[in-house]
Amino acid sequence: MPNNSVFDQSNGKLFGQLVNTYAAPGVTAPPDNSATVAAREFITTFMTSSSLGILGGSVIASIQISNPSGSGRTLYVSRISGGVGISLSLLSSFNGSLTITRAGTISSPSTLTPFNTLFGSSATSAMTARSSTSAISGGTSFFTVPLNPGMFSFDYTGGLVVPENQSISITVSASLTVAGVLSSNANMSWWEG
Repeated sequence: MPNNSVFDQSNGKLFGQLVNTYAAPGVTAPPDNSATVAAREFITTFMTSSSLGILGGSVIASIQISNPSGSGRTLYVSRISGGVGISLSLLSSFNGSLTITRAGTISSPSTLTPFNTLFGSSATSAMTARSSTSAISGGTSFFTVPLNPGMFSFDYTGGLVVPENQSISITVSASLTVAGVLSSNANMSWWEG
């Protein structure tokens, strides 16, 4: 099986190689831009919040994107972003984390509809998107970072590739030890090739 790069293939939709940049400088854009123009860029989002009691608690937002067998497409992760919102009644101990997992299990899922970033396009995603207020279990966690309250964003620009019959999941988890209002938000954008 050849290991062909998705970038700089002159016959592909995502061609971005500059020609003679010294004599005729050009402007390049990430492959997401070409994918959007081709109606192949999608995004999904999920947010949950809770007013926590005197003993505190946690709020979890998980998204799983599955590439079904026979889809004929490959998923290229563009960006993973989200945030944690916090409103405290008292001073508290806060913990937050983002975990990215391959091939995990999502419990009590709700279906999400991927949004095509080419406004007005009728093209739909071949992927299955689901959300949950529980953390992803099983699978292989390959990226975990602590989070502070506020927003986060990690650009992958196609650096995470999900072939057919595979899935990728993100879990944004936040917890407090006393009363307060806490929210977790998770977003994932990708293109399909």
